[in-house]
Amino acid sequence: MTAKFKDLALDAMDHQAMADWWCGVLGYVRREVAGTRGSPVPIVDPGGEGPLIWINPVPEPKTVKNQMHLDVWGDPEELAAAGARMVAPRGGDREWHQMADPEGNEFCVFER
Repeated sequence: MTAKFKDLALDAMDHQAMADWWCGVLGYVRREVAGTRGSPVPIVDPGGEGPLIWINPVPEPKTVKNQMHLDVWGDPEELAAAGARMVAPRGGDREWHQMADPEGNEFCVFER
C-alpha cells in the first residue's frame, strides 16, 4: 500500500460560511481545534460514519471544473432550497444530479 485515505479538503473563499453550509446539508458539526478565524475548519459526522472534511480558506474564487468532488445521497430540491445550484439534472444515462454549493464547488447528488 502506497497511501491510505485520511480526510477530504474543500477550498472556499468564505470558509466559515461554507463550513456552516456543509454542516447544515450533511448533518455534520464543527470539530473544535485551536486556531484563528483564518484557520481551516474541520467538520465531522457526529455519528462517526462520514469522513472528516477540512474547509480551507483560499483568496480566489473557483474558476474551473473540480477534478475531484463529493458524491452525496440527498434531495436536489432540498439542497437547492439550502442554496445549492443545479448544474445538470439527472437524465439520459446519468443517474445523478450535478450540483454546486454556494461558492461553485460541484458535487453529485444521488436520490435514494
